[in-house]
Amino acid sequence: MKWQITIMIIVLLVIMATGFTIHSSKPTPLVFKIPPGWPQPTYNFKENPLTVQGFELGRKLFYDGKLSKDGNFPCSSCHQQFAAFATYDHNLSHGYDNSLTTRNAPALQNLAWQKAFMWDGGINHLDAQPLAPITAPNEMAESIENIIKKLNDSPEYPVLFKQAFGSKEINTKRIMQALSQFELMLVSSNSKYDKVMRGEASFNLPERLGYAIFKEKCASCHKEPFFTDFSYRNTGLPVDDVLQDMGRMKITGNSADSLKFKVPSLRNVAVTEPYGHDGRFFFLINVFDHYRKSMVVGPTTDSLLRNRLPLSNYEIGQLTAFLYTLTDSSFLKDPRFAPPGYTITPPFMHVH
Repeated sequence: MKWQITIMIIVLLVIMATGFTIHSSKPTPLVFKIPPGWPQPTYNFKENPLTVQGFELGRKLFYDGKLSKDGNFPCSSCHQQFAAFATYDHNLSHGYDNSLTTRNAPALQNLAWQKAFMWDGGINHLDAQPLAPITAPNEMAESIENIIKKLNDSPEYPVLFKQAFGSKEINTKRIMQALSQFELMLVSSNSKYDKVMRGEASFNLPERLGYAIFKEKCASCHKEPFFTDFSYRNTGLPVDDVLQDMGRMKITGNSADSLKFKVPSLRNVAVTEPYGHDGRFFFLINVFDHYRKSMVVGPTTDSLLRNRLPLSNYEIGQLTAFLYTLTDSSFLKDPRFAPPGYTITPPFMHVH
């Protein structure tokens, strides 16, 4: 009996000396918090349960150049955190071999509530969306087969996949699900507007007046709390002579969808310029001037905009003040969503 106790003590001393800890190999569940008053997400979390390990793997993949052909274009090269995961100050993004994308990179925020993705809604599931930029020759220009090989050749990724999914197998589904787990957590819901709605802050006079104007003239398409209704509309933008982008019609083949693009969210709009599906508007005033002066009304122009959108200089000033309240500084600076290496601490890593 004494020798058994002695062996147990030696084992415990070895464990303490080496820093080794006994733990379960099961991934740690991660709680997705729905902001107060928001609807249930459309994403089916049962098919891809969130875990701490899956989120961390997705974050690493999001910032890793291995997902592109030459290593220079990770997802984060077009989706920058300080710009609400859009591309700041560039109408089109740079891609492989000095190429340019054909559309402005949209912000990645509140994706759990979206049913379709891309400006034309051409992809109907978040888990499939990354395949488009990854394989596009003017974006990341890589094949999924090469990505799997590169990740398998890495000393760390097989271990990370095992921690997240239970085995070292690396396949398309797991790569996409890990990226989704990271992107699903990109919830922006703590702007001044949100604090006002929660009773934690108050609008100043221009913001309050701007909110009233917004609800009268903008909220039909930019519905709260997401500040988009996720619909596709022709807002009177003439087709670009070079890009020749006809919008949703490319997906549906229906001429009634000509020049219709997804209504963008106005959350964090102050930091996501330039604006429009092709980034043709570099300042908010350009957008306002389009709606009140420059719209080209055609057969598929949205019925709400047939008479353009009358806006006075005064109204534009107040609207701008309100739109600035949609900037979520905590989201833009959150270390949880920054490149790997930042320490993630509670209360983010909630476990069941």
